[in-house]
Parts: sequence; structure tokens; C-alpha cells
Amino acid sequence: MQLPETPPPPRRGLFASLRSNFLTGLIVIAPIGITIWLIWSLFGWIDSWVLPFIPTAYNPALLIQRYTGFEVDIRGIGVVTFLIFTFLVGWVAKGLIGRSLIRWAESLVLSIPLIRTLYSGLKQIVETVLQQGQQNFEKACLVEYPRKGVWAIAFISTKAKGEIARRHGPEEMISVFLPTTPNPTSGFLLFLPRKDVMMLDMTVEDAAKLIISAGLVYPNAEDPTKAPDEDKPQVPDAAE
Repeated sequence: MQLPETPPPPRRGLFASLRSNFLTGLIVIAPIGITIWLIWSLFGWIDSWVLPFIPTAYNPALLIQRYTGFEVDIRGIGVVTFLIFTFLVGWVAKGLIGRSLIRWAESLVLSIPLIRTLYSGLKQIVETVLQQGQQNFEKACLVEYPRKGVWAIAFISTKAKGEIARRHGPEEMISVFLPTTPNPTSGFLLFLPRKDVMMLDMTVEDAAKLIISAGLVYPNAEDPTKAPDEDKPQVPDAAE
């Protein structure tokens, strides 16, 4: 008995093909365009703060305008100036004279009541932010929050120490940072018994992507320890 031939799949129409090509191009262009726009905007913001402190005789944009008559927006001059100035300050601060000047300036600032509080708070914030580049989260995990039966992704910071570990008793406690979605820079610091924390195989970077994307970007399902294959964008079928 001869089976009936399977009819060929229907050919895509012109509109469906154009739609598929457009979505593929959008997936490729959008991240690049947004990244360039953010960098461009950041450079402009830094320039707006730094350029007013550069003398007119040394501002390349003003020199070009003076001699050619054309107004040119050269982005990045303020950024380069800021980097060079910060490098020089750091180089001077490492020397004996620089350390002495810094200690003298800090003692002068700390002697002013209102300025002392503001300076101490800002210094602590800056030191905390810069230290985050050296102290990373250990692993990603799941914790039951905000109630039993509901699980949320969190990051393990370190073991509980000092008074917190001592007052809880012999059971081991760990500190966990529970970020919010889609802004993972804010969240909650929780201290939990280790037995109440479910460790995950996915990396911290993949867990962060999962949080930022509100659950849309999942890590590699076959091997959770590897990053997802981002080289192949998933384009929705035009026929759907």
C-alpha cells in the first residue's frame, strides 16, 4: 500500500519574510545601538562637568571653533582629562608628601561639624563601591521569600560573622543578598541558616541575567554551569 505523499510546507509570503528579516536585524542592532548611545550619553555627561574647568586656551573644541569658525562637539575630552587628573592624584597620593597632604586635608575637613558627616558618608560609599570589584558574590541560590513556598533568586555574600553569628547559636548562618527585579542594585540583606538555602549550579552572571530580564533569559538548560548560547538569536516564527 502506497502512502500518500506529504504535501510540501507552505511557502512564506513576502510580508512574513520581511517581518522575519526585520526581527533578526533588530535583535542584532538593538544591543549595539543602545550600548553606543549609553556610552555617548555618559561621555557627554562627564564632559559637561569637566569641560568648564578646562581653560579656554587648552580646550580643543574651542580652539577649532576660534580658528575655523565651525562648532565641533568633541565627545570624550572631559573623560580623558578626568582620567589623567585622577591618575596624577593617585600617583601623588602614594608618595610620602601626598599622604601627608591627604591626612592634613582630611583632618581639616573632619574638624567642620556638618561637612564632617557628609564627607565621612560619601567616603564610605565610594570605598564600598570600589571594593565590590574585588569582592564578588560566591554563588547563586534560592531562598523562600517573601513566604514559604515562594522561591526567589539570591546571591551568597559570605558567612555570618561577629555578633550575628554568635547570637544565633551553633547553627551556621550565611549572609544572602536578595536583589530586586529588574534593578538588581537594590534589594535586601538576609541572614539565613545554610540548611534553608538551596544552592544553584548556574553562575552568578547567569542568575543576574535571569533577574534583570524578569525571567525571560534562562541559562543553558543542558549544562547550567555554561552560559547560554547568545550567538544564535531566537527569532519568533513569522507564521506565529
